[in-house]
Amino acid sequence: MEPKRELSSIDLRALVTELGRYTGAKVDKAYLYPESLLRLKLRDFDHGRVELLIEVDECKRAHVADAEHVPDAPGRPPNFAKMLRNRLSGADFVGVEQYEFDRILTFEFERGDEDTRIVAELFGQGNIAVLDETGEVVQALSTVRLKSRTVAPGAQYEYPSSRLNPLEIPLETFSRRMDESDTDVVRTLATQLNLGGLYAEEVCSRAGVEKTLDIADADESTYRDLHDAIARIDERLRSGEFDPRVYEEDGRVVDVTPFPLAEREDLPSESFDSFNAALDDYFYRFDRDGGGGGKDGGTGAAEPEKPDFEAEIAKQKRIIEQQENAIEGFEEQAEAERERAELLYANYDLVDEVLSTVQSAREEGLSWDAIGETLADGAERDIPAAEAVEDVDGSEGTVTIRLDDTTVELDATAGVEVNADRLYQEAKRIEGKKAGAQEAIESTREELESVRERQAKWEASDGAPTDADAAGEDGPEGDGDASDAEDADREIDWLSRSSIPIRTTDDWYERFRWFRTSDDFLVIGGRNADQNEELVKKYMDKHDRFFHTQAHGGPVTLLKASGPSESSEPVDFPDASLEEAAQFAVSYSSDWKDGRGAGDAYMVEPDQVSKTPESGEYLEKGGFAIRGDRTYFEDVPSRVAVGVQCEPVTQVIGGPPSAIRDRVATSVDLEPGMYAQNDAAMMVYREFKDRFADQSFVRKVASADLIQEFLPPGGSELIE
Repeated sequence: MEPKRELSSIDLRALVTELGRYTGAKVDKAYLYPESLLRLKLRDFDHGRVELLIEVDECKRAHVADAEHVPDAPGRPPNFAKMLRNRLSGADFVGVEQYEFDRILTFEFERGDEDTRIVAELFGQGNIAVLDETGEVVQALSTVRLKSRTVAPGAQYEYPSSRLNPLEIPLETFSRRMDESDTDVVRTLATQLNLGGLYAEEVCSRAGVEKTLDIADADESTYRDLHDAIARIDERLRSGEFDPRVYEEDGRVVDVTPFPLAEREDLPSESFDSFNAALDDYFYRFDRDGGGGGKDGGTGAAEPEKPDFEAEIAKQKRIIEQQENAIEGFEEQAEAERERAELLYANYDLVDEVLSTVQSAREEGLSWDAIGETLADGAERDIPAAEAVEDVDGSEGTVTIRLDDTTVELDATAGVEVNADRLYQEAKRIEGKKAGAQEAIESTREELESVRERQAKWEASDGAPTDADAAGEDGPEGDGDASDAEDADREIDWLSRSSIPIRTTDDWYERFRWFRTSDDFLVIGGRNADQNEELVKKYMDKHDRFFHTQAHGGPVTLLKASGPSESSEPVDFPDASLEEAAQFAVSYSSDWKDGRGAGDAYMVEPDQVSKTPESGEYLEKGGFAIRGDRTYFEDVPSRVAVGVQCEPVTQVIGGPPSAIRDRVATSVDLEPGMYAQNDAAMMVYREFKDRFADQSFVRKVASADLIQEFLPPGGSELIE
């Protein structure tokens, strides 16, 4: 049996009941680990130290953990963790809710100056969004921009369309939904009633109904037994009377449930006092046994350990299976859209009559409600066109009709041909997603093959360190002191080392955009209007240089002559540093966001920059007036490199390629393109994982979250 990696909707319903007992706990600190694991450390009067874990990567879970099961604090906190610490430190935990019957939890925190909500999406790709008191997204682990919803900083958070809740529907609705199915009972419960495979089987067992019973052979008595079984589960969830179990198979954990299941009675199990405790035990053992990979927050092992090749191979196979299922789904969706388009043409006269009727009524000034009532009257009089109408939505300007048991939503302002063409275009768009998924499969297969090759090399060498692994250690004579000078001059092959020590730093400028030029001058830029203001007012010195793009919407960029606490002297900046600062200003501006391959920038002295506008003009926040002559840099390429630095510190850095390449063990160049920032970051992360032998090192110092800090706003493309 494949071990459980995600909590079900029923699991979350039970979890919410138990998490309520921690209401009133105060937040101490927030941590974010590379594998999209969020840890909130709280203090509670009754329970003492409370460790809340939320994970949205391959494992999707939320629960309170034993202090001994919590990973060590990671190194330098990423911006997401810093933002949470600023908003949550000292805040009170006031409760958690499950959204409808979805795998979404909303955690609420209150503080005198501001309230915060954390939304954990424990489905699909997984995500964590942080909202302010108005519901606006402050920050999210992943930006989502879909036709149906948007999750992005500055936008109002939108929950996905809610699903049918099988725990709350009356028997009449339950029976109707079951009757609409054309498959067997257990599949209907799993998909149409949203119970999922395991609990659909459990309901059948508790109701004494054969799982494979065809819906056509089910009757009201069958439905009543099934509905009663679901009601008993709901009653147990509401009461909080759980008997949590962790199930094992062949010595490893495979499932965790809030109460014993008939479907698991053949497996050995362990009982726990609370569902939280059961979840904590399950996922701790799951991680420890290699089910989900470790999340060690330490500084790297001194001795090389065998990478968990089998777990990585299994992971890549799962990804390929998911991608193949996605392709199959795209094919079905595209075919369904084409069938709808063809139905419009097959019923051309009827569809045209519906659209013409609605359009004429709107021209006459009838409201959408009145149109709906007119069509309903026509249906009662057996008018075919009116009978076909299922819904009229004035807010969207649409009419939904049913043709041959298929519903089609129509733009009421357009004709049959336009609506059919829209459906054909949607089919093409979905097929485009299929092509993208096929490319992704090839990429994953290549990554799978790469893992297998590394495994073969490791086994061929019997796990012995290579010469590159031993660089910097005692030489063959065993005289470490004598070889120190040689080691200092020898270039270390960081990519091949099986273990890379982690050395971190926490410099003042790291909260801004930054890089060091090829001549080692510091360049810093603002991430937003507030930081632009701060850079000019607090960090711009008279001997620095100020850069900005000609295009509106770019960071204030400072080429620093000295640090904040250093004495300032005039500097004759080399041309290379000036050009790199200009490229930095262009690449992180709206030029990149708008997909332009190049842009213009200018440079001025600090005394030419002012917050005082010209007479009759207004300066918005983060804007400045520039007076006097400017030095222009024209047709500057929009291009950045992101790399992994291994010495003297281990970190991700990014900026103009010429300034980055010589400082890192490896790098990736990017230009404006089609992939969203978070997707591009994940692609770069996978590229780094493929290049480094020490996979643990990459997870700790070059996670997708850390890489994303150095990517320009907007879409990107990796350059081969």
